[in-house]
Amino acid sequence: MIAFPDTSFLCALHVRQDNSLAAARHFESLPGPLTVSSLLLYEFRQSVRFQIWLHGRDRTRGYARGVAEAALANLERNLDDGALQLLPVEWQEVHQLAEGLSKRHTVAGGHRSLDLLHVATALHLGAREFLSFDLNQRRVALLEKLKVKPAGER
Repeated sequence: MIAFPDTSFLCALHVRQDNSLAAARHFESLPGPLTVSSLLLYEFRQSVRFQIWLHGRDRTRGYARGVAEAALANLERNLDDGALQLLPVEWQEVHQLAEGLSKRHTVAGGHRSLDLLHVATALHLGAREFLSFDLNQRRVALLEKLKVKPAGER
């Protein structure tokens, strides 16, 4: 069974936050590696770097450089040791799936491009579970008949 995360889940695994315990518990319960795409990895890395920028301008926001660098190093370690598995994606097909998601759901639900691309990637890869703490992404995944985990989270 393939489980595919969004960036909120990946961030909760690599940076301590409210959902980190739920993410870690679910991650540890998976029977195999967690599937990721190159887009998801890019968005995670970009987000962490952006958090450094935010923190540099306002110490009450973002991540301190040490926290961010540790998160990026942990991500690389998880890729190197096989806990995260980068699968190839046929991006033209993912874009077509995302276009369909947009047509079906965006006017009613207000979904962002990257959110739809992550759900479309999960569908493209044949994922049965979509791992997210983002309510809007969870809604789209549920509408597309994916099991949304971790259960009971925001």
